[in-house]
Amino acid sequence: MKAPMPGRMVRVLVEVGDEVEEGQAVVVIEAMKMQNELKSPKAGRVARIAVAVGDAVGSGDVLVVVE
Repeated sequence: MKAPMPGRMVRVLVEVGDEVEEGQAVVVIEAMKMQNELKSPKAGRVARIAVAVGDAVGSGDVLVVVE
């Protein structure tokens, strides 16, 4: 999953190794004073989390890898 817009990470809702369903909320990013819940594009296992709460992210930055 990549960041659709620049912002700041507010919450990480999964851990490495977690099984996720397609459409399940994975992270919450704050952009322009609005919180956006980003959902997994596919079912699978969380292989890597590339961000932490409080991190600033840019558009297109990798947030979470789901395999």
